[in-house]
Amino acid sequence: MKPRDVLAILRLEDGRKWLEAAHDWQREDALAVLEGSEPYGFLTRSRGSSKTTDLAAVALAVLLAADVRLRSYWLAADADQGALAVDAIAGFVARTEALAGRVDVQSRRVLVPDSGALLEVLPADAPGAWGLTPHWIFCDELANWNDGVGARRLWEAASSAVAKRADARMVVLTTAGSPDHFAFKILEHARGSSLWRTSERVGPAPWVDAARLEEQRQRLPHSIFMQLFENRWTQAEGSFLDAALLDAAFVLPGPADRVDGCSYFAGLDLGLRHDRTVLAIVHRDGGRVVLDRMIAWKGSRLRPVDVGEVEETIVGAHGRFRFKLSADPWQSMDLLRRLRSQGVSATEFTFSVASKQRLAGTLLSSINAGNLALYEADGLRDELSGLRLVQSSAGAWAFDHRSGGHDDRAVALSLALTAALEGHDHGAGWVEAWTAELDARGPQAPAALQHLPKRESADGRAALRPGCGHRFRRWPDGECCLQCGGWREAVA
Repeated sequence: MKPRDVLAILRLEDGRKWLEAAHDWQREDALAVLEGSEPYGFLTRSRGSSKTTDLAAVALAVLLAADVRLRSYWLAADADQGALAVDAIAGFVARTEALAGRVDVQSRRVLVPDSGALLEVLPADAPGAWGLTPHWIFCDELANWNDGVGARRLWEAASSAVAKRADARMVVLTTAGSPDHFAFKILEHARGSSLWRTSERVGPAPWVDAARLEEQRQRLPHSIFMQLFENRWTQAEGSFLDAALLDAAFVLPGPADRVDGCSYFAGLDLGLRHDRTVLAIVHRDGGRVVLDRMIAWKGSRLRPVDVGEVEETIVGAHGRFRFKLSADPWQSMDLLRRLRSQGVSATEFTFSVASKQRLAGTLLSSINAGNLALYEADGLRDELSGLRLVQSSAGAWAFDHRSGGHDDRAVALSLALTAALEGHDHGAGWVEAWTAELDARGPQAPAALQHLPKRESADGRAALRPGCGHRFRRWPDGECCLQCGGWREAVA
């Protein structure tokens, strides 16, 4: 069986055969990789253009067409990305009746027992691959690899190993990224080499829904959108927020008091000496989020921010707004513990590459869509105007302050905004007093739970939304969430 014959029988999730469903450019790329005269291929496509699925189909075709103990390797950004490839191959095998019993799909390996042909996944964050003598190298999402020493060494080891065999082949399939990433340097070399075939498809995939594409355009910085959905190698730089859209967000006359029936959320960015401490309080008003209060403290090396004053202010504000607080635990673990003991629902928001991008994306999309209403809190406009877009070499992006500036107000606002948009929809059924069931527990109910909001179920108990992921206090007949105040029956 030839590789193209395998492509002709592989079935997609909707039941169609891959070769029949593929667009001309998909078939052209696949057959060029499998049968073309150039041993190396560098293909780029936009996000959502069936990169991993198509490359998995090609890899499976190589394995099934082999009549020797072929050795091939799938290089991925990390273990999770590699698992997507194995899952895509497993899906083809499960849906294609002719392959029943012919392919052994394992967690990180795919084996064809009859021939001994093997595909092994090597994540870019794994140890190097020196010593390999591969027949095939499949490289997925190279522009999203970490641009560190380990990833570069894996690429060097695997790509140079292809030169050991005269019949070895290699293909890279990725979405464009930053021109500073080492993947772009490889592409530039490939464009001028007779041993490489390059195929760079610009623009979104033809099947991407226009409304969903527009939502991504609103949610992403322009340069990031150009990388991901236009497949263009662009430098992420410049202002993070559009000046006109930011101006349009300042529509409120000033701070506001509590409105009955609304659920409130707060974000705290704690800085003691060089940075400010900022508390932002917001609530949802239909489809938009409204800034109600922003309070800032400024410390110095000789006179740090008074954490006791911050604590007192937060407790007082919580007494009025009954908000859920989200804060970076790095400098505030003790403060959060004390706040919880006084009835404040305080959640730790751990900053990471992914979570910082989540905060940035939430702020950006809310401003761009006109779904954030602000007032002229002291310094807020200047700080938001000064935010700059930053992107890591591996593609992750976020905002940062300009040289000599600050982003503490932006961080506190983003924490509160994200909590409001991702938090539970309390609805009219939520109340701010314990249900009779929990009140009856008397001294057994910890003081920290007295003011937590709950939603009443039909039988009067406080119902817990599934999967809130919060901590619980257990009793013999059930447990109460320490942050939601929700009640969950014990399972016999």
